Amino acid sequence: MRKIVLLCAAGMSTSLLVNKMKAAAADEGYECDIAAFPVATAKDHADADIILLGPQVRFAKGKVQGEVPGKIVQDIDMQAYGTMNGKKVIAQVKKALGDA
Repeated sequence: MRKIVLLCAAGMSTSLLVNKMKAAAADEGYECDIAAFPVATAKDHADADIILLGPQVRFAKGKVQGEVPGKIVQDIDMQAYGTMNGKKVIAQVKKALGDA
C-alpha cells in the first residue's frame, strides 16, 4: 500500500482533492493511503512514498525536499488541482512511483 501525502498552506484546501483521489484510486483498485497536512509539518511525513505540494505552497519545494531527503516531492498539476481531478493526480502519482 502506497502512502501519499498532500501538503498545502493549512491542510484544509486539499481535503476535497484527497476525497476525489481516494475515489479514483478505489475505482482503479490502487491501494493507497492519502491524507493532507499543512506544509509546516513536512518533516513529520518522511514515511510517505510521495509528497505532493498544492499550488499555493510549491514555492516551498526545496525546503520540503531538504526535510524529507530521498523522498519524491512533486507539485500537483495546477490544472488537475484547479478542477479537483483526482484521477489525473492519481495518474501522476502512479507514474512518479513506477506503478503505472
